[in-house]
Amino acid sequence: MLKKLLITRPIATPVLDQAKSLFDVTLHDGGSLSVAQAAQALAEYDVILPTLGDQFAADAFAGDMRCKMIGNFGVGYNHIDTDAAAKAGVIVSNTPDVLTDATADIALTLLLATARRAGEGERFVRSGKWGGFDVKGLLGTHVTGKTLGVIGMGRIGQAIAARCHYGFGMDVVFHNRSPKVTDVPARQLDTLYDVMAAADFVVVATPGGAETTKLIDAPALAAMKSTGIFINISRGEVVDEEALIVALETNQIAGAGLDVYEKEPYVPPRLLALDNCVLLPHLGSATQETRQAMAQMALDNIIAWAEGRDPPQKVN
Repeated sequence: MLKKLLITRPIATPVLDQAKSLFDVTLHDGGSLSVAQAAQALAEYDVILPTLGDQFAADAFAGDMRCKMIGNFGVGYNHIDTDAAAKAGVIVSNTPDVLTDATADIALTLLLATARRAGEGERFVRSGKWGGFDVKGLLGTHVTGKTLGVIGMGRIGQAIAARCHYGFGMDVVFHNRSPKVTDVPARQLDTLYDVMAAADFVVVATPGGAETTKLIDAPALAAMKSTGIFINISRGEVVDEEALIVALETNQIAGAGLDVYEKEPYVPPRLLALDNCVLLPHLGSATQETRQAMAQMALDNIIAWAEGRDPPQKVN
């Protein structure tokens, strides 16, 4: 009998077809799983392929447990309580590496769009109010030759640093929880605040989770230059969203570009009202190639488990 696999979101057709050839597949089409739905899934399926938003909190692992494997779609897995999963005998894997370039590219998209006020300009053209070239119209900030500060110098952080240094001649400084040797020329500064103060552009690329929740708080934002631009492509909870809104409303910093939000998909109305903030709907890995590669890696981990092998990207 084929093992029962629950896939919580639509995935690339070739990967879905492969899954259906190997497993008894159910495709959930009702949006993110609540804790109660996650608990029910753990009781009914042998293996689950979930993603961000599905709430596999500790309580979800408290009941009857049929499931033995969660092959997460995404590098981040802070929506899964991996300690509770391990205690319940459930293996968890993720999909690192395959989304590095796509996520680094979205960081550069936000950096350039915020610096050059592209969001405002696009809205201005669509409004029909643009009257032609204006010598002083929507003046932005130069990018080439400026200083980039990276918070979290993992794979994605280093990919962002490489693009900025080699593509735009930027000096790179960074903060990391442990000492890091990088391929791209970059200087690790002593504290988070040192990086925030030194950089013209700050890009946050840390993992989510308890250790980084509200890492970027009001004092960290206060350390930035008044001309500084802040970019977050990591996880929404890494930033104190209220403190960021205040910093933008009061022009404490010049602007921000965000791909993630503290309680997404909810975006605070005060954030939506800000012209000095570019907002994207969590597009970090949103290329056809990357999303298919993520689905394939998640399925490959599940296949390894089903065949009695250790999943290559096991995280617990």
